[in-house]
Amino acid sequence: MEISIVLLFFFLLIFGGLILNILTSIWCYRDSLRNGNSKEYSLLWLVATLFFPVIGVIIYLIIRR
Repeated sequence: MEISIVLLFFFLLIFGGLILNILTSIWCYRDSLRNGNSKEYSLLWLVATLFFPVIGVIIYLIIRR
């Protein structure tokens, strides 16, 4: 019984992190478009933040303006 609760918690933690990664990647893409960047540049940020979630978002926040 205790192992199944731990596994459920672990699964929810991983699933939540995946959803958060997808949402921040979409936000970076939309924010880049809203700032007047091209679709290709925005798509680059979408891919970068999908594959490198924490580092990608931090770098995007530093150089976005």
